[in-house]
Amino acid sequence: MGNGNDDFRDRVKEKLKENREAFEGQYKDELSKLLGLSKDEIKKITPDGTGMEVYQNLISVVQEASRVNLSQAELKTRIAELGSVAIEISKMVAPLAKLFV
Repeated sequence: MGNGNDDFRDRVKEKLKENREAFEGQYKDELSKLLGLSKDEIKKITPDGTGMEVYQNLISVVQEASRVNLSQAELKTRIAELGSVAIEISKMVAPLAKLFV
C-alpha cells in the first residue's frame, strides 16, 4: 500500500521541481503577470466562461516554455496553436503582447 503513496510523493516532488524551474526561467515575468489576471478579465474576452480552460492551457504553455527556455518564436507558435482566445488573453500581458504585434 505504501507504493501508491511513494508514487504520489515522487510525482508531486517532480511537479514542484518543474514549477520552480518555470518560475526561475526565461518567461518568469510573463508567467507572473499572466497568473495575475483575474477571472473577470478573462470573462471580458469570453463571457460564456469557455476562456478559463484556454487560460489554464496558456498558463501551462508559458510555464513549460519558461522551464525549457523556449525561443520567443516557438512560444508564439505554441500560443497561436491554442487559438484566438489564447492570443487575446496573451495580449492582456504586456510582455506576451509584444509577440503578437
